[in-house]
Amino acid sequence: MTDAWNPSSVGVLRLPSGRLVRGRGLRQPLPPGPTPTFAVYLLGRRPPAVAWESRWLRWPDFRLPIDRAHARKVLHEAWESATTQRVEIACRGGRGRTGTALACLAIIDGVPATEAIAFVRRHYDPRAVETPWQKGYVTRFTPRSTGRHC
Repeated sequence: MTDAWNPSSVGVLRLPSGRLVRGRGLRQPLPPGPTPTFAVYLLGRRPPAVAWESRWLRWPDFRLPIDRAHARKVLHEAWESATTQRVEIACRGGRGRTGTALACLAIIDGVPATEAIAFVRRHYDPRAVETPWQKGYVTRFTPRSTGRHC
């Protein structure tokens, strides 16, 4: 297993299963310490290349992912990867899109959808998940594909 994130580092969220995932805003410099080994970037435009494995979810600021089925697949990949890798979820500011994705990871990890936003706000950032449609996306998110578009 890759060395995990330090659970007390800024932005690191411990999911109920014990998986550690770091959320952050890309407008801030890369924090000191270990770099991610796998990252998901939630941006309207393709992010610059990085030295670690990464995925890009086309997700405009204050909005929802353009392809929700692809988003579910990538978030599952991030959740699985967090068992053995340092996974980072990041958008420009680190709150809205990042908080929404982290709440979805919490749902995949077993947190009820009705509690996922509160979980992320308590353990990651009190202002995570910024818009009404991001909140709706989280509460409708299902950990498995149901044919719905969430």
